Amino acid sequence: MTKKKWKKQKRKNVRIIAVVLGGILIMMAFVLSLRSLSTPFSDQPQETEAKSHQQFIDQLAPHAKELQNGYGILPSIILGQAILESNWGKSTLASEYHNLFGIKAYGDQKKVNLETKEYVNEEWITIQGDFRVYDSWEQSMDDHTQLFVNGVDWNPALYEKVITATNYREAAQALQDAGYATDPTYAQKIIQVIETYHLDQYDQ
Repeated sequence: MTKKKWKKQKRKNVRIIAVVLGGILIMMAFVLSLRSLSTPFSDQPQETEAKSHQQFIDQLAPHAKELQNGYGILPSIILGQAILESNWGKSTLASEYHNLFGIKAYGDQKKVNLETKEYVNEEWITIQGDFRVYDSWEQSMDDHTQLFVNGVDWNPALYEKVITATNYREAAQALQDAGYATDPTYAQKIIQVIETYHLDQYDQ
């Protein structure tokens, strides 16, 4: 083979190799794109959130069960309120001050002043409020239970029907009737949380 023909053949071989490599790269890109379609990234945050929610429930459920055994309060109500009031423990009041239930502070109780929303005259308004500060979520759950057991100064039996309720629907309505929150749909929201996350399983 002459030198000229050898150079020509070499250039031809280089082009063939380039085409083959290009084809391989295209195939790899195609396969990777199929894999990304089979595992949507949008599902990952949902899975993480669901796991976080279950971890929150698992953290509170054992003590909620203890409080049921001691005082008769349904764990589903304790857990449902904690989820609703604290946004899964992520609110400032819950994450920084361990107050899971939005319990107000009075007198010389340890407190923090934060903004809160109240439903007044058929509209939501933002006001400042003093809220209890606790050392732990368990302490918050204990105080929440004592509120139900002892009521308030002007009505010790205010939450009696919450304790004597035989199911979470009765207890949720009793909470709203007692004026625990100003939200006119408070009972329904608690019931929805309980049923969505099957919290009544802890009542057994």
